[in-house]
Amino acid sequence: MTYIFNMSKRAYNVEPVMDQDSVVDVRIHIDGKKWHLWGRKGAERERGMAGAVAPGKLPVLLGAGLGVCIEELLKSGPVAVLDNDPLIAETSGAAEYRDHPQVTWLSGDPVQVLEQVRQWRSANGNGPLELVKIPLYQRLDRDWYLAIGNTLADEKDSEPVDFWAEVAYPKFRNEKPKVLFFYRKYFLMGEITAALERLGIEFRSVDIGTGDTVREGFVEDLLRTVVDFKPDFALTVNHFGVDREGKLTDLLLKLKLPLASWFVDNPHLILYRYADVSPDLTAIFTYDAGNLAIMSEKGFGNVFYLPLATDVERFKPGLPGRAEWQADVSFLGNSMVHAVDKYLRSSGLDAEFEQRVPELAIEFGERAELSVEEFLRNSHPELLEKMENLATDENRLSFEGLITWEATRRYRLSCVLELLPFNPLIVGDDGWHELLAKGNWRYLSSLDYYNDLPGFYPMSKVGFNCTSRQMKGAVNQRVFDVPACGGFVLTDYREQMEALFEPGTEIIAYNEISEIGPLLEKWLADDAGRSKVTAAARKRIMAEHTYEHRLSTLLEKMRQTFG
Repeated sequence: MTYIFNMSKRAYNVEPVMDQDSVVDVRIHIDGKKWHLWGRKGAERERGMAGAVAPGKLPVLLGAGLGVCIEELLKSGPVAVLDNDPLIAETSGAAEYRDHPQVTWLSGDPVQVLEQVRQWRSANGNGPLELVKIPLYQRLDRDWYLAIGNTLADEKDSEPVDFWAEVAYPKFRNEKPKVLFFYRKYFLMGEITAALERLGIEFRSVDIGTGDTVREGFVEDLLRTVVDFKPDFALTVNHFGVDREGKLTDLLLKLKLPLASWFVDNPHLILYRYADVSPDLTAIFTYDAGNLAIMSEKGFGNVFYLPLATDVERFKPGLPGRAEWQADVSFLGNSMVHAVDKYLRSSGLDAEFEQRVPELAIEFGERAELSVEEFLRNSHPELLEKMENLATDENRLSFEGLITWEATRRYRLSCVLELLPFNPLIVGDDGWHELLAKGNWRYLSSLDYYNDLPGFYPMSKVGFNCTSRQMKGAVNQRVFDVPACGGFVLTDYREQMEALFEPGTEIIAYNEISEIGPLLEKWLADDAGRSKVTAAARKRIMAEHTYEHRLSTLLEKMRQTFG
């Protein structure tokens, strides 16, 4: 059985092809090319299609065409016309059959169209369906016509299926909920699936794809899984799979299937362009408690704090490392040089506005506001207006990213400069060569998170950490990963840290950049002290901060909220 949902549609213009006073074809202008509804002998070909429908079959026409096929089919009885391209129907003249008493003309939401076809079939004796496909329409809108055709092809000789009855099952009735997981290749995906397996949670993954939009067939697979697997809720990370127009969340609402979206990056930078967040059956989980108010203002009623954690089956002591990883002090992180350049180019700033970027980044880095928009509203309302007047949403989002990453670049560089007296090993992108003079530091290019870092972290006496300026109150992944595999971490103080670790005994933090040097001197000289702190941190992690703990919390919150 196949189910579909239309996510996008290609734009085009049309013009009639005339023979004297009759429309004999329709020319379609699309993507700089010219297509034809039929080309030559369109009317003859439509008569042939109508004549090929076997007696006793209920004809379902995919695309109205020139209207000739409809006219011929009406000589034998009722006809269902599935047409989502009214511009062609109006141009060809086929639209005149839209109000014919024997014609059921359907368009719009494909799920509803399928249900209406089933109702039409039932009203006409539940006879077998005969699909009549005009090829052009599938080229124009593959998601709509081809997938509807595949669905009806599966059903045409079988007993009618009541789709809504299939998906109207009760949720959260079992001891352990069933999860539909939107998967794409991204940080945290493997950790989530591994944690679900260890918790004994039954789940099914639907691959989203890697592009800006979901892959072709994603929603078709989603709906098939809903019918066959009957999950209690869907789970995604960073709103992956959710389109900006709200079509997917609207579909989930119709299916009465709750959605849990766990944001492990700044949700403001992700949801900036979402026109319809459809919050009714959506729960937002954010790694940063400071985002709770922002998400509530965005319209979400179900917002929960869910910090990061670690996979202790992957990050564990005793894994082998390389000799080149040995160091007293190491720092692993991006210089942000290339990120700043990228966002500067894509922000579309004029020269005057661009000159303000350094001072704004410095000020934003020192302020408590989590978003650039909020910072400008409070401190520079005239610049907020200037930002809002940038040409596109992409320009505005790039400007916010530019300020955030330039603030991070400056802060990170200031911290790393304090490491130089200790001959640090710096692991990251080549932008560090632009920021640091040659001398008393070593460089390695970026390491693989899964294959390298569990063995890398314990090779340093001190793993240094400074948090991105998009995380002003939250702790990052490194605070969990380093102790989990037996390494010692020195990190910057975060407001939310004290709810996760006991400062001074389970975690060592600096409040000011000037404290970095003295703390390094102290802890480099105290092997026993480092081991004691690391052991205490790892014990706390094993007890409270694994991804099994996080997923257990998420599952329970979803049950409490939607069960």
